[in-house]
Amino acid sequence: MDGSTLEDMRAALRGPVIGPTDPEYDRARTIYNAMIDRRPAALVRCSDAADVMAAVDFVRDRGLELAVRGGGHSGAGLCVVDDAVTIDLSPMRWARVDPVARTARVGGGSQLGDLDHAAHAFGLATPAGIMSTTGVGGLTLGGGHGHLTRKYGLTIDNLIAADVVLADGSFVTASESQHPDLFWALRGGGGNFGIVTSFRFRLHPVGDVVVAVTVWPVDLTRDVLRWYRDFLPQAPDDLNGFFAALTVPPGPPFPEEIHGQKMCGVVWCWTGDPDEAEKALAAVNEPGPPAFHFTAPMPYPALQTMFDELIPTGLQWYWRGDFFDRITDDAIDVHAKYAENLPTDLSTMHLYPVDGAAARVDQEDTAWGYRDAVWSGVIGGIDPDPDNAGTIRQWCVDYWEELHPHSMGGGYVNFLGEGESHSRVKATYRDHYARLTRIKNAYDPGNLFHANQNIAPAP
Repeated sequence: MDGSTLEDMRAALRGPVIGPTDPEYDRARTIYNAMIDRRPAALVRCSDAADVMAAVDFVRDRGLELAVRGGGHSGAGLCVVDDAVTIDLSPMRWARVDPVARTARVGGGSQLGDLDHAAHAFGLATPAGIMSTTGVGGLTLGGGHGHLTRKYGLTIDNLIAADVVLADGSFVTASESQHPDLFWALRGGGGNFGIVTSFRFRLHPVGDVVVAVTVWPVDLTRDVLRWYRDFLPQAPDDLNGFFAALTVPPGPPFPEEIHGQKMCGVVWCWTGDPDEAEKALAAVNEPGPPAFHFTAPMPYPALQTMFDELIPTGLQWYWRGDFFDRITDDAIDVHAKYAENLPTDLSTMHLYPVDGAAARVDQEDTAWGYRDAVWSGVIGGIDPDPDNAGTIRQWCVDYWEELHPHSMGGGYVNFLGEGESHSRVKATYRDHYARLTRIKNAYDPGNLFHANQNIAPAP
């Protein structure tokens, strides 16, 4: 992009346009995953929906490449593309709660912490992720699961409406009654259909929750997983717990004697009567004595920030994921093998439950293709040192390739890693893919929004 085009863009937009020679360029192009080092032609920090409309028109009319950044958490780095224009929604970061209607409107550049903070003041929340720094937009458009999923469903199950800028620069609101086909596609179809400038969510009563963290020695991984696969699906919806392979971090709440040890564990969230939490978690001794078990009541936003400092912006990341309707004995052997050989202190594997309330939504109601899944798994190679990037990537790929035959065939779209094939996108949506291509054809026939896990228009 030459200087005159940059100046024309600056004249057309209210928000700042940052080019490669501007002093803030390197900081502006930096995202959560430090393994991604790309150089956009420009980054446009849109101040409002009108700016987004103008930016889309400008990019489309000049035949430029386009990417969209919400919270900048894309593991595959899809929000920045070499020589493209990134439409950056980060200035559109706000959350407004209607406590009477129990709803929240959230700006397209917001992070989960913005929504959690605003809603908690009224004793409310909606299921969305496990880290406050995650972008609301990317998480929601991919489907969204978190600590409240078994109780209140996926994030998309609580989406009421979305304001969207389309590929032709027009602005629409999508809901069950307005553009229902677009609304269906937005609930799980990713950023393929437009740029969402604001979301409206349904909120639920959630004040303080009881949080527990249980870890066992890594040599108990097989016993713990066999117990976990049977225990959690039968537990009340008030109990959520994601399984993890981990190296115990050096800090509270963990005692010093287990710091740095490889272990397996579960992070629990209980939304029921606090007095019933101990009873709900009484079974944690069944697979073997835990090395550590911690329980405490805390505000829901505090739970959402528990991992923020442990996994901050600027680390090397590579991840892959799959859905599972069962955890077979053969899969458990794979998990145990790789849990014992975590390549770095931050590398991990998580199994997030997506049953309970999420499984009671009809398969055809949203673009999410796996209502019959019980777990959404992700393998994450993570480390601060760029010299270890190849090591963590290879560990992740090897782990995934051994585990994938025991999966349902597709994975959560937000957990697809950089460079995965288009067949993986199709597997993510299963029978919904054909319908999504037809909706893409209606709203983005030129595939302007293709810097994503792309769904191409139907021929």
